[in-house]
Amino acid sequence: MRDDYVPPELVEEAKKVDLLTYLQNYEPNELIRETKTQYCTRTHDSLKISNGFWHWESKGIGGRNAVDFMEKVRKVPFPKSAKVVLDKMKIKTPVFVKKQEKIEAKKLILPEKNTNENIVKSYLKHRGIDEEIIQKCIEKHLIYEEKHYHNVVFVGYDEMGNARYAGCRATNESKFKNDATGSNKKYSFRLESNKKTDTIFIFEGAIDLLSYATLFKLYGLEWEDKTMISLAGVYQPASTISESKVPIAIQNYLEKHPEITKIYLCLDNDEAGRNATKALQIVLPKKYEIIDRPAKKGKDYNEYLCYLLGIKPIENKKKIEKERA
Repeated sequence: MRDDYVPPELVEEAKKVDLLTYLQNYEPNELIRETKTQYCTRTHDSLKISNGFWHWESKGIGGRNAVDFMEKVRKVPFPKSAKVVLDKMKIKTPVFVKKQEKIEAKKLILPEKNTNENIVKSYLKHRGIDEEIIQKCIEKHLIYEEKHYHNVVFVGYDEMGNARYAGCRATNESKFKNDATGSNKKYSFRLESNKKTDTIFIFEGAIDLLSYATLFKLYGLEWEDKTMISLAGVYQPASTISESKVPIAIQNYLEKHPEITKIYLCLDNDEAGRNATKALQIVLPKKYEIIDRPAKKGKDYNEYLCYLLGIKPIENKKKIEKERA
């Protein structure tokens, strides 16, 4: 028998240890708390840990447990990756971190609104978003500027016109992203067609959605007669793809709009985006025509838009910070 052999039952035990539990028990100095429910690591600030999952944003990879982390991030080959976790468990029995219960708040608490949207307008404009589109979103109360930190807030509404979702994103060099307390992702940020349509376009985030709307305008097409929906974050399929669930924002919209027959998946070009696309092509009902439409260049549609407009990210960040000063 090989020295690195680990019995299947022990592998399963190791995989029960989520990454937050592992780091809190064995490498606490590696953890940095960002919000009440989200952490990043000291080594990789774009590696986010929340509610039993982790996702390395800059690499487009993620997982459910510490074994996945050892393999994908620290490049420890299997089964040694499981053995690393098991060896730690032999030294000290881990105290498991309790997962946050998903309790839907009765009321959305919207961040306090600023007296103007000057910083948000500047931020979105420097990301290549068309000024008319920005202004119309502000007028429809889909976008506004938060008072204290000047984050851009993307708002989603239910069928009765009530705000049910608010996603906040930093307008400076910070990577801060967060949903407001009480947000319901059934009603994530979206732009709905001003006339009846049988087609929807799906995006990971609001910035990519607005970038796509801008591209429609650049190509001389009507952007207001398109329905575009943000998933309010990266969609992570189940380890067995066929067991993945349809994102709640899509499921909710399709249930209320039986006229939809065609779905464009405009997700990212990274590994996470491609895996999400493959999963959705499998789990979405076969009655829909599913079209994979990632950006032709760059990681996502905002990168592609910036490329077409000749916007350089580093120079752009300097411009944004100068205008904020």
